[in-house]
Amino acid sequence: MIEHQIQVRVRYAETDQMGFVYYGNYATYFEVARVETFRNIGFSYKKMEELGVLMPVLTLNTRFIKPAKYDDLLTIKVFVREKPGLKIKFEYEIYNEEDILLNKSETILVFLNKESGRPALPGPVFQEIFDHHFE
Repeated sequence: MIEHQIQVRVRYAETDQMGFVYYGNYATYFEVARVETFRNIGFSYKKMEELGVLMPVLTLNTRFIKPAKYDDLLTIKVFVREKPGLKIKFEYEIYNEEDILLNKSETILVFLNKESGRPALPGPVFQEIFDHHFE
């Protein structure tokens, strides 16, 4: 299993008129968390793209439990519980500074060959990294 967490402070520009994080900004938080989780295990989006593999989002499911607010320091926990193949599933939990669960979400991304646009495994370098975490 892969598990990582990052922290993000809610900026004023990310909120709506009520001072709550605008719902569309959660997708950006998830992207930041994914990139940093991969960086933490030695998997670089940049390197993957240089090797001709892309990772578009296939699905995003989210459950808003309580609102995040302006200036909250959010902890985003990321989990990859299953070894990736052609797809990879990320699960997220977002907590505020009081450790109250605000959001539970998941995204499924698919690995695509940049040239053909077809699903493809991410390559041996990345398979080795995944193998290490899913023995």
